[in-house]
Amino acid sequence: MSWLRALKGTARSGLTVERKRLEPVGAARGALGLALVVGVSLALFGPAVAVSSAFGAFQAAIATFQRSWRPRPTLALASGASLAVSTFIGYLTAAHDGLFLALLLLWTFLSGLAWAAGPTAGLIASSNVAMMLVTVTLPTSVATAAGHAAVIFAGGLVQAALVALFPVRRWGAQRDALADALAAEADYARRLRHDPVAPFDPVPLMTARNAAAVTPRQARRRPPELHGSRGLAERIRPVLASLADPAGGVPGEGPQRARVRELLDAAAAVLDAAAHAVRHGEPVALPAPALDALRTPDTGSVLTGPPRRAATRLAALLGDVLETAEPHGETPIRTGVSRSRPTLLRLAPIVLAQVRAELRHESPVLRHAIRVSVVTAAGYLLGTVLPFGHGYWAPMASVMVMRPDFSQTYARSVARFGGTLVGVGLATAVVRSAHPGTYLSAGLAVLCAFGMYLLMRTGYAASQVCVSAYVVFLLGTAGEGVDQTVRERVLLTLLGGLLAMLAYAVYPAWETPRLRGRLADWLEAIGRYASVVAAGYADPAGPADPEVREALLRTRAARVAWQEALERAAHEPVRHRGLSHAAVEQAEHALGEFGRVAMLMEAHLPDRGAAPLPHAAALAEALRRSTERGAKELRERGEPDWAELRETADAWSGEPPDHFLLHKGAVLLLESLDELATALSESTPSRR
Repeated sequence: MSWLRALKGTARSGLTVERKRLEPVGAARGALGLALVVGVSLALFGPAVAVSSAFGAFQAAIATFQRSWRPRPTLALASGASLAVSTFIGYLTAAHDGLFLALLLLWTFLSGLAWAAGPTAGLIASSNVAMMLVTVTLPTSVATAAGHAAVIFAGGLVQAALVALFPVRRWGAQRDALADALAAEADYARRLRHDPVAPFDPVPLMTARNAAAVTPRQARRRPPELHGSRGLAERIRPVLASLADPAGGVPGEGPQRARVRELLDAAAAVLDAAAHAVRHGEPVALPAPALDALRTPDTGSVLTGPPRRAATRLAALLGDVLETAEPHGETPIRTGVSRSRPTLLRLAPIVLAQVRAELRHESPVLRHAIRVSVVTAAGYLLGTVLPFGHGYWAPMASVMVMRPDFSQTYARSVARFGGTLVGVGLATAVVRSAHPGTYLSAGLAVLCAFGMYLLMRTGYAASQVCVSAYVVFLLGTAGEGVDQTVRERVLLTLLGGLLAMLAYAVYPAWETPRLRGRLADWLEAIGRYASVVAAGYADPAGPADPEVREALLRTRAARVAWQEALERAAHEPVRHRGLSHAAVEQAEHALGEFGRVAMLMEAHLPDRGAAPLPHAAALAEALRRSTERGAKELRERGEPDWAELRETADAWSGEPPDHFLLHKGAVLLLESLDELATALSESTPSRR
């Protein structure tokens, strides 16, 4: 893709306003917290302290809207406390330009590394740097700086208290995640009726798994219906696939196929009913035809062998889903084991380990940290030199728009400038026509904050219109002249955005050259999964073998990482290095088929204590070695070779193992790998 096309695409993306479900009650709660903090600060301490407190409450409310599974009060407290510390330390060095610049470089570099812990941590850390640039200019002494830090933390405390006292749709995010996973399984069952080898997107199941991790405090209050359905949904998926796939023993047409389609349709109805019950906390309303289809006595006469066992297991799993999805009120969990989410204190060593893992030159996170720190320092120096005043607006704009990837950085730069232009223009028109006083300006700032919270998820440009107007009215509360504010803010925001875009062009972290590595990671992970499944036939540990489960989770993570990398690479203005569009599609299809066959083999794993199949051990070892070597060749731009796996499959041609799927599965796995090798050998570098 050329630079011109990339810039057009990112600009269009940045200015797009999406249709999203709004959360007016949550937005009103955040605005109420801001109003309380600003009103009390104005009445007791005056405009300067009110502005500081407003930044704390404003930022803490934003933190509660982030896509995080942690309790919202915790996010608000963490945001308020970290901003208070940043402000106080910043003020201690603000009188010494060199010392403050060194602190700014260090603080911004650390905020860039915070993206290693996830987008929520990265956003809070970046916002702290941006807010610190403003708040350090407000105090006049160390004592007043401590007071400003205290009211900033108080703003976070108020927002946390409001979230705890007035929860909006308690456990709503977790309910949605689990319901989406069940609904995805229902959609998968319906698609299997028409396409027995239909693919499945694992993202809803991965999201539900992340949502299921809870802190000890959350575990004591989590509704029981959020506890067990996710694991059941994950166990249902391979059963659905094995029932539908012709490799499992059901012909493509005939009475058996008709019965399978009926069962799949009934499973979809049950899963949809369970999803609705979980999402809304209501009793399960199951359609009678679905129950009749699952309970009909003729299944045993129509289906035999492995298909019959799959149908029986499916009915049992669906019954368990219905039982766990029934709401029982928010009572303590007494059975089962919850996935543990560490508290913030116990999270520190985990985050440090994640940051250390990113301290390598090719890491996008490290490159982002270097870029954002250099750009912020350069923007601060330029803002100080230029005759505008309020020079902090340039680095503030830079740190807020910069992200570890190209498309988000450029899209947000365009969106921030466009939103600033519109927001400042509208706020200026209001100020010039109405001449609001201190309290009216504060009220208008709160109203703009409400608009920002409400429109936050519709797009960065829409939220920036409200944020820009909010800043104008908030500074008007402290007596800032609007004419000067307009000129400074627009020009310095443009400067900050241009610096951010220039920095990525000079010191990029392109995803395109790393696509082969991402594909190799997926191949290695999925090969390990297939190897562990095959080993389950040689040493039966049952379908619930934790080693199989862990290998499957690593495979899902590698597949999602590949898809996200591919999406980022699609918007980058660089030449494709070694993977053409056709090769990408064919390689994805090949590894998808490989994973589907491995999942079919998992669905028919023998129970613990069953007779072992010694041949399967050789298959497991051949799969592991072949895919590991293939991944290495893929990273080094060589041609993968599956000779060991081919020898194992060929050796079984005359005397296959005593299992209906093992030899067939080995052949299908080899065919998928051959398709992958063909895609890679035919790939030539092309321009995206």
